[in-house]
Amino acid sequence: MTWQIWFACAVIVLAVLALVKRYETRMVLVLAGLVMCAAAGEPIKAFQAFVKGMTNINLVPAICSAMGFAAVVTATKCDQHLVAAVAAPLKKLGGLLIPVTTVLTFCINIAIMSAAGTAATAGATFIPLLIRAGIRPAAAAAAVGGGTMSGLLLNPGCAHDIYVAKMANMDLMAFIGWAAPYVVGLVLLATIVNAALAIFHYKDHKPSAEEMANLNLSDKEAFKVNYLRALAPLVPLMILMSVSVWFPKAGIDVVAAMLIGIVVIALITMMNPSEISKAFFKGMGSGYAQVIGLIVAAGVFTAGLQTTGTVGACIEALKSSNDLARWGAAIGPFLMAVGTGSGEAAIWAFNQAVTPLASSFGMESHSLGLLAIMAGQFGRTASPLAGCIIIVAGMASADPVNVAKRLFPGMFAAMIVSAFILA
Repeated sequence: MTWQIWFACAVIVLAVLALVKRYETRMVLVLAGLVMCAAAGEPIKAFQAFVKGMTNINLVPAICSAMGFAAVVTATKCDQHLVAAVAAPLKKLGGLLIPVTTVLTFCINIAIMSAAGTAATAGATFIPLLIRAGIRPAAAAAAVGGGTMSGLLLNPGCAHDIYVAKMANMDLMAFIGWAAPYVVGLVLLATIVNAALAIFHYKDHKPSAEEMANLNLSDKEAFKVNYLRALAPLVPLMILMSVSVWFPKAGIDVVAAMLIGIVVIALITMMNPSEISKAFFKGMGSGYAQVIGLIVAAGVFTAGLQTTGTVGACIEALKSSNDLARWGAAIGPFLMAVGTGSGEAAIWAFNQAVTPLASSFGMESHSLGLLAIMAGQFGRTASPLAGCIIIVAGMASADPVNVAKRLFPGMFAAMIVSAFILA
């Protein structure tokens, strides 16, 4: 290996340590990429990658419009109606409340598309319900936190779906349709493993009398559900699914579906159109800053890896064994996500640098791309540093470590299985 590759390896280690120390992700990735490009004598490559990411016509409109729609859903409180609607049947299920809550939270995550947003919205309803039903606080928090693992991947507004589908030259809805059985199956596996541990090992549905006495079981005022508002967050998803099946030539894409969804929400809620407009464009700006910003930063980081020759060296190593690619795509994002509380950096870096070259080592790019995404999602969900886990732990007055401890076995098992079935 050349000295540039060794230098790049050192930079990667430092970048990972910086992320573990909770330094700002985008800053770390951009600086690391710039330093690597400079070391290779081509700093201009970093700036070119930055501009390319900023102006990516395949990603920016879809992602920003989806994030704008999500902001409107929150501003109109349609997300609260959705959660309250699905919570209604959760009475007197005993220990089964734990896996059922996880599955329902997963379904809510499809519409809300934010792990932290889903945790905050679903947790506000589900966690008190579970605790009043006799579930230990840490288990109640884990039941909600576990549901945030990957539901957003079934929403066509998900940035990861858009990126991998474009990279693999697949129609977006075709990619989601292909990925859905894997996503749902792996989520159910993780849910079953964690629920079994909670019920049979921890016995979280049978707290002691002393524990029950120390719990805050005060009832809050019942939330009156408006079912039209509850269905509103699902409108873009229903439109895109209907169009892909019955009207494939209609030309309705993600942007159009999100805008139609906003019109429907405006008609249902009768909220001031100015407020809806403000929320939409604020959400678009946040989407650009958070999601597109991360894609841009990961692109600069990838440019550094490519310029130093690190990517080429990795590809040559991966050609020698499919196992290296399989476990690299699974274990790498998983461990990084557990350590940092976010799998996004690892997912974007891997899917920009390695996944496009999957055919070089006998794999399919859409399959390898989904593996990296799922591994990062599982790792983030199992981390006590993840924002969504901290949120639910705070709502339940539980230790985030105890919450993550209840989630790790299922997430690890799902990661291992995903490596075998996707790569």
